Amino acid sequence: MIKVSVVGAGGRMGREVCRAVLAEHDLELVAAIDPGFSGRSLGELAGDPRARLMVQSDLGAMAAAGAQVMVDFTQPASAYVDALFALEHSIHAVVGTTGISPGELEELERRAADASSNLLIAPNFAMGAVLMMVFARQAARYFPDCEIIELHHDRKLDAPSGTSLRTAEMIAESRKGGSSGAGEQSSSRGLDVQGIRVHSVRLPGLIAHQEVVFGSAGQALTIRHDSYDRSSFMPGVIYAVRNVGAHAGMTVGLEKWLSL
Repeated sequence: MIKVSVVGAGGRMGREVCRAVLAEHDLELVAAIDPGFSGRSLGELAGDPRARLMVQSDLGAMAAAGAQVMVDFTQPASAYVDALFALEHSIHAVVGTTGISPGELEELERRAADASSNLLIAPNFAMGAVLMMVFARQAARYFPDCEIIELHHDRKLDAPSGTSLRTAEMIAESRKGGSSGAGEQSSSRGLDVQGIRVHSVRLPGLIAHQEVVFGSAGQALTIRHDSYDRSSFMPGVIYAVRNVGAHAGMTVGLEKWLSL
């Protein structure tokens, strides 16, 4: 039995993760952390009577509960602190929060290299989205020109999305010549990310969608993934919880653990 703590348990993704963990016979939800919902019944928040925990505000609660894996869906600043806490307390960490700065990622990688626990940071846990990124990396070897269009709900905090940034990074890696970092912003041409234009759309009614459009003489190739419900992310989250203990140090991207 793997003991799991969810940080950001009161949020939309956090509640979904709690329900997913509760549904698995080999996982035990031992702590739910969210300062914004401290003292509330997790069962009421998640709409699941199996959740008999009270939401707590202190990260120390997951260590006290003997959590072996932390799942974090919060905000960039708090996710960095949460991941550091997990590594310092020998708790494996699965982080789905995007927007953590490059400098903080470097520090987390350094800390994870010396820790007794491991860290996964993944911009997307939907298996279809992971495949989309991998397929885009493969296609980039044959199509020199592409652009990325990512579409999310209007309450998403970061833009471009972590998925689009990771996709651009993977495409640049496959070409072995992409520039590092983000380039200039253009109001009509999107953000230049490692030589690839990324366009962000934020609208109510959307969840998470992305298409990578490749073009060459006389043809185009579009690779698209759509998440219509947050449940689409849960198989990947559960897979990560079960496997994070087997992958030392810090990993960025769930695709690195899959035979793709």
